[in-house]
Amino acid sequence: MKSISVFCGSSEGNDSHIVSMAYELGKNLAQQNLTLVYGGAKVGLMGQVANGALDFDGKVIGVIPDFLKSKEIFHEGITELIIVDNMHERKMKMHELSDGIIALPGGFGTLEELFEVVTWSQLGLHQQPMGILNVNGFFDELLAFLDTMVSKGLLRPENRNMLLVDDSYTGLLDQMRSYQPIHTPKWIKKEQT
Repeated sequence: MKSISVFCGSSEGNDSHIVSMAYELGKNLAQQNLTLVYGGAKVGLMGQVANGALDFDGKVIGVIPDFLKSKEIFHEGITELIIVDNMHERKMKMHELSDGIIALPGGFGTLEELFEVVTWSQLGLHQQPMGILNVNGFFDELLAFLDTMVSKGLLRPENRNMLLVDDSYTGLLDQMRSYQPIHTPKWIKKEQT
């Protein structure tokens, strides 16, 4: 892996441990010479992960839709800022630029980004490792719901297991490095997404 996309909130929320973990993740990516690809903002958890990487001389690529440049307040200090037309293009560009995906805590947008790329993997469009950094148990209920989907027969266990989970960035990155994707024949073309 040479680059990691990080999906996370444009707000910091109210858990200081989540805020510090976002910064530490960015710092760790820089120290491991992994390029950070993220949503391009200087605010919220996005800003924290970017600042963590930048403070330790990391390469940071931001991807932001034109209409969000003022709302999410784009980060002027990053290595490269790519401006796209819409949210779908943002996800596609972030995916193209990365070798793996990590979701930090966030809101609807973070979940939407994560589940779209997980769905792409399930459909055989990519085989990148995808992980959740489960800071302070933030994703516990979501993970329990995914297990319910499996128990009800609506999600195959092997597809559930595509989503790696750890409460530390070192553990998650180790899992991502050793990830062996399941073979899923492509039954849909990327242009059809």
